[in-house]
Amino acid sequence: MHSAIRSRSLILTALVAISPLNLAFAQDRFADVEVKATEVRGAVHMLTGMGGNIGVSAGEDGVLIIDDQFAPLAEKVASALGELGSDKPKYVINTHYHGDHTGSNAFFHSHKGATIFAHENVRVRLASDEKVKPEALPTVTYDDGIKIYFNGETVHVMHLPVGHTDGDSVVWFEQPDVLHTGDLFFNGMFPYIDQGAGGNVEGYMESVQHLLNKIDDDTVVIPGHGKLSNKKEYITFLNMISETFSYVKSLKQDGKSLEEVKAMGLDDKWADWSWNFISEEKWITTLYTDA
Repeated sequence: MHSAIRSRSLILTALVAISPLNLAFAQDRFADVEVKATEVRGAVHMLTGMGGNIGVSAGEDGVLIIDDQFAPLAEKVASALGELGSDKPKYVINTHYHGDHTGSNAFFHSHKGATIFAHENVRVRLASDEKVKPEALPTVTYDDGIKIYFNGETVHVMHLPVGHTDGDSVVWFEQPDVLHTGDLFFNGMFPYIDQGAGGNVEGYMESVQHLLNKIDDDTVVIPGHGKLSNKKEYITFLNMISETFSYVKSLKQDGKSLEEVKAMGLDDKWADWSWNFISEEKWITTLYTDA
């Protein structure tokens, strides 16, 4: 539990874009962050630092990465990739548009020559943000998904229409049976659902159930945030969303206001799911909005 709390503290600023006015502060804030690699299975590894977990395929064909964390961490991410084979990934896949998953796009595209893949809505949302450099935009976009044959493995990139945002993708490495969920999984934490960018609670649950139907007990799951996982923990995550949503929806239908529901709170068994970015009150607000 202590490691989980530490992990949650490290991603306090997850999903928050970095303003140029705060860049000096941000650099200091990221100064002590360590980017560490964990071997997963086959050619697949996971990098952790601050922000979304990075999936990596490293082998004879080179390096492919899934998400790239915040801009101030770009060189640390590149250094960790170098230890796996190359600090110049050929491909970057963005699971969605949030800055803790796309912040290093410009660095890897401009300085390392990477081609960036994402759902079309990711490019649209990034392009509409004046703080995002043009070189950070995905250069290859898709509607439903693509397949990439890389390092002897088939990499399935699949778009799910509604969930965390309107541009979510997940990545399944077929042969080693490893699934990177992006932010359709916050392991052991209340999730952030970006309701201003096409995300909603019911769509999120549907997308998670769709993924659960595709995997089995042997599948290794790389969540968007949190420790390396499996199907059992992913089911627990979905059950938490379903139970808390039903509870809040019932109270709303009974005429309870948002403030009244927040005052009542959730069952004590969900206390450990609260973290710095999504507290119980924020999660209740998310649920109430879509109930």
